[in-house]
Amino acid sequence: QVQLVESGGGLVQAGGSLRLSCAASGSIVSINAMGWYRQAPGKQRELVALITSGGSTNYADSVKGRFTISRDNAKNTVYLQMTSLKPEDTAVYYCYADIERIMIPGGMDYWGKGTLVIASS
Repeated sequence: QVQLVESGGGLVQAGGSLRLSCAASGSIVSINAMGWYRQAPGKQRELVALITSGGSTNYADSVKGRFTISRDNAKNTVYLQMTSLKPEDTAVYYCYADIERIMIPGGMDYWGKGTLVIASS
């Protein structure tokens, strides 16, 4: 079993900041990419940011310069520092990880349950 547990969502005024965290636990051999997706009401889930095990990052154009993704490989944890939040950033944010498990070769995609971020105008 593998679990991804997110924390750090909440309500913030536009222009404010929040930090999301996501910890992976379970029968983990290694974690390849980790990242964050989001889904706003009535919209499809979209990529926010990804980070590889080596630290390479990829961001959606809409968050470049405002959001920073990082990870602590020793803790199997990924973070998303969000600054200058806008009302259009309001969404449920989902943690994602490509994880290789004990006795199961190859990576598989895992998702957290989501954490709600509301940036009020």
